[in-house]
Amino acid sequence: MIIDCHTHIFPDEVRRERAPFFEKDQGFASIYKNPKAKMAGVEDLIASMDESGVAQSVVCGFPWGRRDLCSLHNQYLLESVSRYPDRLVVFITLLCSDPDWSEREWDRCRKAGARGVGEMAFYGREMTSQDIKLMRPIFLEMEKERTPLLLHTNELVGHRYPGKGITPLERFYDLILSFPELPVILAHWGGGLPFYELMPEVAKAMANVYYDTAASPLLYSKKIYSIVSQIAGAEKILFGTDFPLASPRRYLEELEESGLSKEDLEKILGLNFLRLVDRKQEISR
Repeated sequence: MIIDCHTHIFPDEVRRERAPFFEKDQGFASIYKNPKAKMAGVEDLIASMDESGVAQSVVCGFPWGRRDLCSLHNQYLLESVSRYPDRLVVFITLLCSDPDWSEREWDRCRKAGARGVGEMAFYGREMTSQDIKLMRPIFLEMEKERTPLLLHTNELVGHRYPGKGITPLERFYDLILSFPELPVILAHWGGGLPFYELMPEVAKAMANVYYDTAASPLLYSKKIYSIVSQIAGAEKILFGTDFPLASPRRYLEELEESGLSKEDLEKILGLNFLRLVDRKQEISR
């Protein structure tokens, strides 16, 4: 069973006419002003899943900086999962700058079926210790309920590209240390953080941290699958594509050539995420 833990879909009104949203959100403009930047709706995702043999996908929105845009996108995600309840899992967007609204929005969306939060990202600025402090009440509640948090991370060296953040890796580590029982999914191989798990104290601190493979073919050689498996363990890697950035088939081909065992491939392609979700269900019961 293949589960894609990192995809993005957009409401029809955003996909039909992007331009009005550029002025409303500079982060959105920085990525999607380029007409080549792909956007997809739920029907596009389901078609891709069927073509690639993906059973389920986690659908995420965009880290908007406004309440109304977050709500619009979150509602589209919830409506999408109501249409395809056996195929989709919803992670919603919250606002670090507005913790009171975020608490109300999380409560609303959780009751409607949301299973996690993310992809939380900071475009054009760093995530700060103040952001973490403002979100502390929500993160504590998520930690108690074992609700996953998907964070955008990226390598700070190498080529530039739209959406490449500037938050130092130690800031993400600070968040992890502050909420040790919170299941955290670090997108894009954690921006290199798994390599620090060679340090015993870091590996211990990041016991509840997972790394997804989103954008891997565009960033790393296929050797990264076996290397991170050796360092952090295959049980901490989650298959994610960042659809529609790249086709799932491209990742599946790299995984087949990675040299990993069948058992480890099954973990990465779905079992790890299922276990993560099952742990949340056990707590809720």
